[in-house]
Amino acid sequence: MRGIIGIIVLIQGALGALGRTFTDSTGWGILPHWYDLPTLGYVAMAAAGLALIAWEEADKKRRKRVGSGG
Repeated sequence: MRGIIGIIVLIQGALGALGRTFTDSTGWGILPHWYDLPTLGYVAMAAAGLALIAWEEADKKRRKRVGSGG
């Protein structure tokens, strides 16, 4: 579940940062319709999404290793 949430957070953060960087200061995605975040806020959101994805993948590997008896 963390992985799916991480993907959504990553996409929204990346779209917001790219939109604010390459357009007329409005982010892309759904969040700019609700919140006015600075570009670094979107970058931090994308980084948090990456962290959630990495956490989920590491947890999957750990569970697989423990489940195989190693």
